[in-house]
This record gives sequence, structure tokens and C-alpha cells, in this order.
Amino acid sequence: MAKITLSKLRHSYYPDPSSPEDYALKEIDLDWSDGGAYALLGPSGCGKSTLLNIISGLLTPSEGRILFDGEDVTGLPPNQRNIAQVFQFPVIYDTMSVFDNLAFPLRNRGVDEARVKARVTEIAEMLEVTDMLGTRAAHLSPDNKQKISMGRGLVRDDVNVVMFDEPLTVIDPHLKWKLRSKLKELHQKVRATMIYVTHDQTEALTFADQVVVMQEGEIVQIGTPVELFERPAHTFVGHFIGSPGMNVLPADIRNGAAYFEGHKLAVEGRIKLGDGLTQIGVRPEFVGLGDEGLPARVRKVADVGRHRVVDAVVGDTLVKAVSSGDVPGQGEDVHLAFAPEHTRVYRDGWLATERTSQ
Repeated sequence: MAKITLSKLRHSYYPDPSSPEDYALKEIDLDWSDGGAYALLGPSGCGKSTLLNIISGLLTPSEGRILFDGEDVTGLPPNQRNIAQVFQFPVIYDTMSVFDNLAFPLRNRGVDEARVKARVTEIAEMLEVTDMLGTRAAHLSPDNKQKISMGRGLVRDDVNVVMFDEPLTVIDPHLKWKLRSKLKELHQKVRATMIYVTHDQTEALTFADQVVVMQEGEIVQIGTPVELFERPAHTFVGHFIGSPGMNVLPADIRNGAAYFEGHKLAVEGRIKLGDGLTQIGVRPEFVGLGDEGLPARVRKVADVGRHRVVDAVVGDTLVKAVSSGDVPGQGEDVHLAFAPEHTRVYRDGWLATERTSQ
């Protein structure tokens, strides 16, 4: 296990990049603590896999350094980095038994057979596959094949980091929650540094202690699942995390106050000075329906089981609200109340309000 440091990291697939747009990864400075559970979250093409390949040694960055526990490994090949990687599709040997699949990484490194047996037995118990150890891997279901693939990554106790690249993409939806829970349980037991790459917010937020959100080659926010939900540092985070995503509304700033559709809004704190496109961000969960607030008209109501999502129009702008109680019907007039402590100003996408306590 190791602390992983990315220092001034940039990467371009062009031989002679000349502008920021030529870089698949913009400058990244990042520390991952030893033994932590982390997720790289973002849409396809945002740079997640590029970053993972750089950490693993499959790709050499255009600029910057990768350090494991302070040691520069930027020039080292993958086999000298002590990394285990679990891919989207299970990497196992169908002709081998489950036991031999789990034992292979250890035997390949000359570990004595007594240690191999003890370690395989330990991992099999964690994965709940002890009764399958004698079964040929070809006969396993897809979710159990991925379990064995995970086990091959965890069976070595000398790895610096275990990396998961979209490991649940090909798993049936009703089995994903089982494997997510199992992976979280495994991390708590083995305490290895784990990095989980995904475009699925549910996978990232249920697995990781810290989530790194990426967009267009940049890290836009690092935080706990609660921090990302309750105080997005960028409108992209607010939009990408949450269902429905954060309301991002046009705003005017006058005399230090925020206005939306002509209505003055109370926000979480002081609005930072600056130029650029200003917007209001407030999650639907923090928009209340009642007799006071911004006048609106209901356009649509969606019943999603545990709550209802109300689409209401203020002036010419659509605002979403989440309610677990009774809601007005389509076409009815309503008032929307934004919770001030969760209502923020964003400028050119970035958070532009400071908490009152600051």
C-alpha cells in the first residue's frame, strides 16, 4: 500500500501540444493517502482512464511526476510499480479452477505453496466463493467471474494500489448492488489503497470515502459524497451528481445581491466580486413548495416512488423541486422557496459565494 502523489501532471496525445485544448489531462496535483478508498468520477472522455493508465505505468505523462510514498515512479514500467488492476471485463483463466485463478498472481511471484493456500483461502472467504474453489472458472456466472477477478487483485499483500476500471459495467443491474457492497466490505477488511474509476455516480458515492470529479481533463472537485451533494464547487458537479441534478438558473448581481427573474434571493453568504457569467445553483431537494416565495406555475409532476419531482416555471425559467408530500397538479399556481443556506451564486461555473461563518 502506498500514498500516491500526482505532481503537476499533464498529458497530451499530440506530439507537439500548443494550447490547453490539446491536452487530455490539464495540470493535476493530487494526493491519495495510504489505505484510502477513492473514486474517479466523470463522463466518458473526461480523462479518467488516461489518468488511471498513467498511474499504472501503461502511459507516460507528457509532463509531471507520479510518486508512490515519495518515490518517483514516473519512468518505471507497470511490473515494477506493484499495482493490481481490475478491468471492465473479468480477466480470468477459464480452463483453471477458481483456486488456481486466485493463486496465479502469487505462484507467478514464487510464493511458497503453504502461503498461497492460506492467502487464497482467506480471500475466498471474504468473497464468499469458498464452495467454488474447485470449480472451473468457465462455469461461473458473470458476477462470480468478476468476483474472482477482484480476488486476483486483492490476493497479493504487497500491492501499492488496487485500481478498478469500470468493473461493474457488464454486470446485471440487480447484481451490481451486491458487488458494490462486497467491494466496500473488502476495502474495510484489507485496507488497501483503492482507486475506482466510473461514470456512475451511485457506484462512486457508495464505494469511495473521497470522490474526484473530473470534467474535460480537469479535476473540478474532490470531496466526500456529502460534500459533493450539499456544496458543489462547480455547476458541473451539481448537474452530474444527484437525480435530478442541481437547478442552474440565470442570475443578475446588483449591489452585492442576487436576483433571479426579477426576484431578490437570499444566498448562503457573501458574493465574491468578479466578472463572468453568473448563475444561481440550488438543488431540487432544497426547493420548497408553499404559500410564500417565488410565484410559479406547475408544468409537470413525476412520481418516482419515494418522492415526486415537480417541474415549475418561474417567468420563463424551469425550476425543479423534490417533495415527499402532496403536490399541486399540472397547471396550478404555486410558490417556490429556496433554502438560503443551500442557494449559491456561481460565476463561469465556479462557486462564487462564501459561507456566512467565514
